Amino acid sequence: MPAPATTLPPAHGVTWEQLPPDFILPNDPVDNIHQPALAAALTESLRLADRLPEQALTATNYGICATVNGKVVVKAPDWAYIPVITVPRSDVERSYTPRLQGAIPSLVLEFLSDTDGSEYSIKETFPPGKFFFYEQILQVPNYGIFDLATGSLEFYRLQEEQRYTLESPQEQMRFWVPEMQLFLGVWQGKRDHRDGSWLRWWDDQGQLLPWDTEKIDQERQRVEQERQRVERLATQLRAAGLEPEL
Repeated sequence: MPAPATTLPPAHGVTWEQLPPDFILPNDPVDNIHQPALAAALTESLRLADRLPEQALTATNYGICATVNGKVVVKAPDWAYIPVITVPRSDVERSYTPRLQGAIPSLVLEFLSDTDGSEYSIKETFPPGKFFFYEQILQVPNYGIFDLATGSLEFYRLQEEQRYTLESPQEQMRFWVPEMQLFLGVWQGKRDHRDGSWLRWWDDQGQLLPWDTEKIDQERQRVEQERQRVERLATQLRAAGLEPEL
């Protein structure tokens, strides 16, 4: 789907204020059982590749807040990457307010809803739609919408005129996220008893960032290759009349 057509919005009074302790956060259930697994996989590979700095935060179905014209707006994206928080983690246990508590998210991902398609909403009136909120209020530089049913990823990049543009994928259908120095793309395979499409990371050399199970398999393969190398060397030494010391 192309980027929604938006008109120039009226002026919005956006402030970044501490969420009141008694503020009731939305507690909407996820659309299906696959979404938490998709989100967890994205975070896991970043952590294993040392691509998740100590002050960074990945958020899953977690409130990101702004105050717009005096009213608190909270959206809970399916996954988000915040490059740095500037407060103790205990201060962001319930929710996160950009600028007040750290940086604007570098990337927000929504997994396409089977119900209302709210991921494309450009509604400006309170409460604003997700697309409008990420583009105009938070000004998140990268916004992705992933369709689990078809395995397609739409990727929007914020331009200088503060408008999202639907990006075309680069080689192998991947999208470059400059703020993270990583490619994001769709991968087909099995994990956690789910065989289908997953969002995965690749580095600037095109190397896939592995999951924990894949890293274990890679280590097993390395050990087996080393065992076979030692056996070949031992065979060569015996053929030369030497007894190897193993």
